[in-house]
Amino acid sequence: MSIEVGSKLQGKVTGITNFGAFVELPEGSTGLVHISEVADNYVKDINDHLKVGDEVEVKVINVEKDGKIGLSIKKAKEGSEQTKPQHSYSPRSRQGGPRQGRTNDNRNNSRAESFESKMARFLKDSEDRLSSLKRHTESKRGGRGARRG
Repeated sequence: MSIEVGSKLQGKVTGITNFGAFVELPEGSTGLVHISEVADNYVKDINDHLKVGDEVEVKVINVEKDGKIGLSIKKAKEGSEQTKPQHSYSPRSRQGGPRQGRTNDNRNNSRAESFESKMARFLKDSEDRLSSLKRHTESKRGGRGARRG
């Protein structure tokens, strides 16, 4: 069974990093579940959701030419819950006005996903910069006061 985009597979978490989890797939290949693809809501710490050794169902979202495999846990779950329409959670569909065709709904969903991933990346970068700034200013305050005395 070759690994194709869109296929659902069972895998085992082999490693966890601050940006995602590595999952071993059948046939011994390994793919990455990015932190933004772990759950529907914002994931600050991936360790709250996954542990090394966990068995997870993943969906293959991309296979790059160099062999890297992109996986998603949340899309594997969405696929099994086909009872609710995919566009029901999109903020655009809750606004008034005429409904657009199915192709436009799919385009809006991809925008929402890219926005969510951009927002998650922005929040992480922002927190890192803020903590770095706080450390830098606190060390300056403490250092200057101690030298004068």
